[in-house]
This record gives sequence, C-alpha cells and structure tokens, in this order.
Amino acid sequence: MTPKQLLPTTLMCLLLLAGCAATAPPAAQHAAAAPDNAAQGIAMLERASWGVNGGSVRQLQKEGWSAYLQAQLHPGKISLPPAVQAQIDAMTISQVPLDQLVMSMEQKRKESAAVMDDMAKQQAQKDYQQELNRLAREAATRSLLLDVYSPNQLQQQLSWFWLNHFSVHQGKHNLRAMVGDYEANAIAPHALGKFRDLLGATVHHPAMLRYLDNEANAVKRINENYARELMELHTLGVNGGYSQADVQELARILTGVGVNLGGDTPKVKPALQSQYVRRGLFEFNPNRHDYGDKQFLGQTVKGRGLAELDEALDRLSRSPATAHFISGKLAQYFVGDNPPAPLVARMAATFQHSDGMIADVLQTMFNSPEFRQSLGKKFKDPMHYVVSAVRLSYDDKPILNAGPMLNWLSRMGQPLYGRQTPDGYPMTDASWASPGQMTTRFDIARTIGSGSAGLFKTDGPQPQEKVAFPQLASALYYQSLQPGLSPATRQALEQAASPQEWNTFLLSSPEMMHR
Repeated sequence: MTPKQLLPTTLMCLLLLAGCAATAPPAAQHAAAAPDNAAQGIAMLERASWGVNGGSVRQLQKEGWSAYLQAQLHPGKISLPPAVQAQIDAMTISQVPLDQLVMSMEQKRKESAAVMDDMAKQQAQKDYQQELNRLAREAATRSLLLDVYSPNQLQQQLSWFWLNHFSVHQGKHNLRAMVGDYEANAIAPHALGKFRDLLGATVHHPAMLRYLDNEANAVKRINENYARELMELHTLGVNGGYSQADVQELARILTGVGVNLGGDTPKVKPALQSQYVRRGLFEFNPNRHDYGDKQFLGQTVKGRGLAELDEALDRLSRSPATAHFISGKLAQYFVGDNPPAPLVARMAATFQHSDGMIADVLQTMFNSPEFRQSLGKKFKDPMHYVVSAVRLSYDDKPILNAGPMLNWLSRMGQPLYGRQTPDGYPMTDASWASPGQMTTRFDIARTIGSGSAGLFKTDGPQPQEKVAFPQLASALYYQSLQPGLSPATRQALEQAASPQEWNTFLLSSPEMMHR
C-alpha cells in the first residue's frame, strides 16, 4: 500500500477520534467505578500531575497513591535533570535579581528615548523591545521546563493555576521583565501554602501593581482598578457580598502602594518619613496615601498607613465568601466545570478551619468520592494537552528548545502571560473543545509523533539537533496505558501503518484529550 493509499485510513481514524473527543472516554468512566484498580491509579496520577510519564508511573507503583499524594501536597526541593537545570541556570532571569534587571531595562528605555537621530532612535527602541521579549521568553521557557520535568508535579500545576487566578498580561508596560520573578517568587513558593501568604505576595509584587494601575492610585486621585479586581477576581468573588462603596474604600486603603523603578527615594514629609517603605521595586509612599479612616466590609479601618493593607488582606482572605470562591475555582480546575456543591462546601469548610491552607483544601478534594467519579472526564485545556503530550513522549529526556511548545500554546489561544483581561483563561471544557482546536491538536500530535517537532533542535546561527523519535509503544504503554483505552482507540492504533502514524493516533486519541 502506498503512502497516498494510507491517507484515507489516517483521516478516517482521526475523524473517528475527533468525534469522540468531546465526551469522556468510556474506559475512564469504567475506571472511576472501580476504586482500587490500576487504571484508576493512572487516572488519578493524570489528574494530580501535568500528565503521566514513565517516571511518575514507577513512583506511583513504588509508593502507592496515598504516599505519592502526600509527597505532592508537601513537596521538597525540586530536583531536575542536570541538562534541564543547566538551561535554567544559564538564563538572565536566573542570574540577575528583579530590581537590578528592571532598573537596567528602565535605563535602556530612557536612553533610547533620548536618542536624537530618528533611525538610531528606532533601532534603540527596537533593541529595548527585543530584550523585553527575550526576558519574557526565558520566563515562559523556564515555566514549561519545570512543568515537564519537575517531580513536584502538583506544585507546578498549582503554580500555573494561581498564575492564571492572579493573572497579569506581559504586554503592558515593562511586565515582560517582571513575569519570571512574579511566577518564581510571588506564586510558586506559596502555591500549596496559606492563601493569605500567596495573596500578600501578589499584592506586593510590582507586576501586579503595574498591571492593575495601582501605581497611579493616590489620595485625591483614586484609581479603583486593583481594588475591584482584588475583591471580584482574587478573593470574595463577584457575588461575595461587597458593595461599590467597599471598592472605593479599599482603593483608599491601597493609595500610596506602588513601585519605584529608579534608584532615587522620593522626598517625604518629615512627619511621615518613618512610614516610607522600599523593598526591591515595591514602594509605599506616605505622601500619596489617604490617612483618613475607612469603612471596609462593615468595619472601621483606622487610617495609619501601610498597616491598613495588612488588615484588609486579613479580612479578605478569612472571609467565608473567599473560602467558597477559591474552593469552587479549585474544584472546577481539578474536578469539573460544575463541581458538586457538597464538595465545594466541604472544601470551603477545610479552608476556614485551616486558615486557608491550600494543601489541606486539596486533600479534602482528593479524598472525596466526587473526585474519583470525575476521573477521565475533564477536558484538557491547551496547556495540559501540550505538556502532557511532551511528558508522555519523552519522559525525562531533556528537550533543547521549548519554542515549539510556546508556539503551540499561542496557536491554541493560551500563551503564557498572554491573557489580556485580568480574569485569567477560562477553565471550562467548552472554551477549548472547538473543531478548530481539535484540528490544531491533531497537527501537534502528528508533529510530535513523527519526531519533527523541533524540540531537540537548538536556536541560533549554527543550530544543533539530536535524534529524538518518541518511543510511545513502550512498556509504559502496554503495562499501564493500554488497559484504559477504549475499543475505538485500540482499533485505530491497530490500523496504523507506521510508527509515526501510531504515535499520532495515540497522541490525538480521546484519552489524551482528557484527564
């Protein structure tokens, strides 16, 4: 049979799989009904991680689900393959502290603006923008490398979840120089800890303050942008019981909270000098603060400076509305579009009893029957599809170029740090299950499956490429994955005419579209 004669078979199989993709795989539904079988263990691993690979399956088989989950909920130091760690260590964002990096970029911006010659000015400004792009690409590359190779898979999933919850858009101002530090130091260290600590870290980070315009918020020139999103999107939720007056009062509390991108300290009134705060790029300027008393969420906040913000954050993070809102978003992310109300209520109760300990809330969720019943039914958003496909295809073999992954995410509408509105990317199945989305996924599956994705080809004038054909028909497949596949998927795989086609069918199967 010639390649041209094989083409209709390929298309037939892909269309068959596409028709199944919007519904949960039958095998996954069956697995959820049997609490202790091997297929369900794989399904639980798929949900708790960015996707199964050989190493994670061996770890699960060695430790058992309970011990594996505890290690994920309370992770130790990240240990990466040396070649991956070397890539990260070589990055500018890994070597230069945020304040130095941003200040040097700000100096470049000012110098480019001061150039008199038009052509020279255009080149200087272009160089400045390209350097910002390079820093943002470093951040996105580091994020993906950690997602693919870190053994702390749950922490990495939660880091992305919170990055999406406390979303910033890299295209504003100079945020491209800040997003790497925002993810690495404001989000990731607190991803499984106390919600109050996570909230505070985002409030004090210059990326968030610049993105939501709080650096422009000052007494007699109130800017409500951040105050509104802090309650509507980050804590209480849109139905959290606050009023427009609360937005205005929180904006007053936030006056003077901003950033300082230079080395100079502002001149502060002598009576307020002891209240001035500068930590890295974060600045509290008492000259810009409204020192009047505020009525926030039904209680008085005495006007006294930056301490007002801590009081407001304490109140927001410990509100029952916040417990319910955050628990609902976590359940939607891990369980389903419309998570069962009793599950959300139990998670919210744990949130309050534990003072917002995220790992405890997740423990309640993972232990629930609702979680087990949902296994295999949650449609993967682009991020989950791309990362899971690379993890399954290459296990711990270090990729040399994350560029193809970044391009795939952009094609599917979910680039890192790319959501322009502060609400973050949607997590519902319907947002990502369109025919166009599926066509792109099949193209990605075909590209990875044929070994021509470019993941092992370096950038630069003299690129180097390593041979890296994905060995998907492995012991992992036959021992752990094949038992959970539907008859339709098995039939399609049996019809594959080459290893490349077999890889493509597996990576584009309904089971690969769900977690």
